[in-house]
Amino acid sequence: MLYYRGGNAYIYRAMAHVTKSKLLQDALAYPPRLLRADRAAAYLAMSRATFLNLVEQGALPKPVRLRGVVAWDRAKLDSFVDALEHEPPSSRRNTMDEAMGITTEE
Repeated sequence: MLYYRGGNAYIYRAMAHVTKSKLLQDALAYPPRLLRADRAAAYLAMSRATFLNLVEQGALPKPVRLRGVVAWDRAKLDSFVDALEHEPPSSRRNTMDEAMGITTEE
């Protein structure tokens, strides 16, 4: 809402209870370097439970701790994914292949 008084504009904030996290956000488009478990899991397109199980098994990088905050380094997650060996395509035929007459034999 905007009020005008004597040619000067006074801005009235409709939301007086702006949270601290909202004040810390900016308009730049860059991802955070450290990700909490839920964000790290979403970043890797998996559930939080699966993510934490893979961390516990040693399949994913361990978190860092900063003054009691547990988070994962996005760069380490990227490096982990980049180092994954991609599985070769399955040689097994599926029903859609059969329905469309696609052959996978070489």
